[in-house]
Amino acid sequence: MIISQEKSLIPACDVDLDRFELIVRETAHIPIISAYKIGFMLAMDAGLPKVCEVARRHTAKPLIYDHQKAGTDIPDTGKAFMNVCKKAGIDAVILFPQAGPETERAWIDAAKEDKLGVIVGGLMTHKGYTLGDGGYLADEAVLDMYLNAVKQGVTDFVVPGTKPEAIHKIREMLEHQKIEPVLYSPGLVAQGGDMKAALDAAGKRWHAIVGRAIYGAKNIHKAVEELAAVLK
Repeated sequence: MIISQEKSLIPACDVDLDRFELIVRETAHIPIISAYKIGFMLAMDAGLPKVCEVARRHTAKPLIYDHQKAGTDIPDTGKAFMNVCKKAGIDAVILFPQAGPETERAWIDAAKEDKLGVIVGGLMTHKGYTLGDGGYLADEAVLDMYLNAVKQGVTDFVVPGTKPEAIHKIREMLEHQKIEPVLYSPGLVAQGGDMKAALDAAGKRWHAIVGRAIYGAKNIHKAVEELAAVLK
């Protein structure tokens, strides 16, 4: 289990290293904050090992790496990707296996070998992603990304906070597979996603991934308190 509590806030840290350290320092003691999501911008700018080192000055909470989007290469590169994450100090990774089921299987296996938590996404928050919405990817194929992950024992999934009806549909689909899914939602607040609507759709175990509403706030602690009130 990546996160023990049933509901929480996860700051999406798409910031520079100084701002990241401020976010962690200001929020590490707050129980509703369960983990930190590190994006590619911070990782590429400061280096993933340095980012983890800075975080560990203030917290032991899980560090989740979101490569935006990992799982889009050939199957063989999964081991190298996971090795880098593990050596840096990452606890879990987010995968969007758009390169197909062979890559999905290989990358999940590689994460398990390195004892990394796996969170799999399929549907994204923005418009124009699936064929039904004017995008490139078949709607059924996106759902298969979740179902194939279940077959490999994955129970943690990313669902779009901007699309509560889709959250509900995906949750029911996953529950039909006889698992209790743990859902994580980006796209909230600044991207237009309503936290209460997403929460209602997500069910028992849901973690709100919030970026700009936290890292862009003048008073980070106050912003977290206001967001946390929705989860009560």
